[in-house]
Amino acid sequence: MKTILLTGGGSTGHVSVNVALIPLLHKNGWEIYYIGSKYGIEHEIIKKIPFVKYFSISTGKLRRYFSLENFKDPFKVLKGSLESYKIIQKIKPDIIFSKGGFVSVPVILAGRLKKIPIIIHESDITLGLANKISVPFSTKICTTFPDTLKFLPKNKGIHLGAIVREEIKRGSKDKGLVPLLEK
Repeated sequence: MKTILLTGGGSTGHVSVNVALIPLLHKNGWEIYYIGSKYGIEHEIIKKIPFVKYFSISTGKLRRYFSLENFKDPFKVLKGSLESYKIIQKIKPDIIFSKGGFVSVPVILAGRLKKIPIIIHESDITLGLANKISVPFSTKICTTFPDTLKFLPKNKGIHLGAIVREEIKRGSKDKGLVPLLEK
């Protein structure tokens, strides 16, 4: 069985792309794992999907302003990287897909150490901070906008367009994963 590890969080925007991909991956026989934070929105959403195995790790926010928390956060990221390494060693994913957000950085670092192929997705025209940090460790970076490619190494960027749930593409009133989340 093919195994994929998804990561991303901190906001619903980081989780929504993964939520759009999960049914397609499941339908195609992938075993799906997710690494997120202990208390973030990704934990609330993904934990409710019965066929996704969720692991939480320690995370540190990558702030661009002064805060005393900035002194603690590198240690949280290091702890999260060690936790991610152990999880990756246990589940042995074939690939890691990262949507970004501060929770993804420790997963990307651990994945790189384990030599797992890493795909990043960037929804915005310019890269978010977590994705900027992760680019050197990634195999490929998928983008929503073609203009984002100019910010990436030439051999890594792929313009895919927006990743949205199938029921939205079809204009369907089907709620997709919502029934699963309501169980």
